[in-house]
Amino acid sequence: MPAFSQSTSTTYTAALVPPALSLPVIEAEFPRQLHPYWPRLQENTRAWLLEMGLMSAAKVEAYADGLCYTDLMAGYYIGAPDEVLQAIADYSAWFFVWDDRHDRDVIHGRPAAWELLRIRLHTALDSPKEHLHHQDPVVAGFADSVLRLYSFLGEGWNARFAEHFHAVIEAYDQEFHNRAAGIVPTVEEYLELRRNTFAHWIWLDLLEPSAGYELPVAVRENSAYQRAALLCQDFAAWYNDLCSLPKEIAGDEVHNLGISLIHHEGMRLEESVKEVRRRVEECVTEFLDAEQEVLRYAARIDNGSVRGAELAAAVRACLFNMRNWFSSVYWFHHESGRYMVDSWDDRTTPPYVNNEAAGEK
Repeated sequence: MPAFSQSTSTTYTAALVPPALSLPVIEAEFPRQLHPYWPRLQENTRAWLLEMGLMSAAKVEAYADGLCYTDLMAGYYIGAPDEVLQAIADYSAWFFVWDDRHDRDVIHGRPAAWELLRIRLHTALDSPKEHLHHQDPVVAGFADSVLRLYSFLGEGWNARFAEHFHAVIEAYDQEFHNRAAGIVPTVEEYLELRRNTFAHWIWLDLLEPSAGYELPVAVRENSAYQRAALLCQDFAAWYNDLCSLPKEIAGDEVHNLGISLIHHEGMRLEESVKEVRRRVEECVTEFLDAEQEVLRYAARIDNGSVRGAELAAAVRACLFNMRNWFSSVYWFHHESGRYMVDSWDDRTTPPYVNNEAAGEK
């Protein structure tokens, strides 16, 4: 079923959630939100994927809507100006396509193709204008989306985003070499790597153009704000691990919290699922506490001055969307075709991916 109807109502028909993945606290305490721009967002991102050559016309027609990439972003960045949300949604769709290219390069043993892409992405991140017409659609699409994201706030934000995404590219490179060598990271190694492969800092950076306000360092590094921010992203990353464990075991993946627990902690599959679920639930509980701390912090910022009021409003807007990440991620995993492994002809090969590397057949 589609994730949302064409209306902007916040009442939805719930997808069926398997008991092992059900989190009643999310369904009860984190109501779903949807940006009213969503219907046009879905249409425009579909057209952008086609225009950039990131998916073929047939794959866009058959799979783009069912993958629910725009639903995920439209449920997270509530209040963002339409053009900001569109840039974020296109970038997010690109990210999923890039993730699939990375996976195929591993599966098909293409280290040279991956290394070339890694270098090109680093370069395009620093000079996107020069890469808008690159022959590799993944590079050109990245340059297009990044250039648009760079247009919303100041040079400081742009430099921070670039620094964070350079780290993401390097984390993906580490994953490539781990998978090629069959290395399963320890639990602690995995948790550190996961914050970059899931791009924690990127999704948190994007809260700011959504709020129309570049947060000062003092706010971003405030212990309560940072705790809430990391909890919403850790929840998303680990819930993704919980839901994608069957897909990743089928695909001989080595990067999943459950797989690290099995390999290094001697857990059986059932025990690892229970432990990942425990950590996921702990993120929710701790976020609810951190949320109250951030609200008290925002109240202190709101000191009667115009700047104080504006900054406090931006902090509250960012916190509100941290909260939305819980429900958006939760339902995305039960509505997106990306995780419906049992419906694929080949459990190791998603039907929406392109198995070719750029320039290779």
